[in-house]
Amino acid sequence: MSRSIMIQILDDATADWIAREAERRGISEQTLILELIRKGIGTDRESQELQTYHDLDSLAGTWSDEEAKQFLDATADFEQVDEKLWR
Repeated sequence: MSRSIMIQILDDATADWIAREAERRGISEQTLILELIRKGIGTDRESQELQTYHDLDSLAGTWSDEEAKQFLDATADFEQVDEKLWR
């Protein structure tokens, strides 16, 4: 059985975000809101499967080879264990 729920008071920033996101995805605002609710409460198929997080995707692969080498060189000391601390 389906039921309707009405959101009567929604701040402008949230309403604007919903409109932009729905437009970006090419779906209706109602469809977007239903997807967000289902995902939030874990009733969508994706959340029931093994979840992959993409929090740092925008950073992945952005270093040049030289920058990656500099980082590894700068953090190499962290790979060594100080035996005195483990006694």
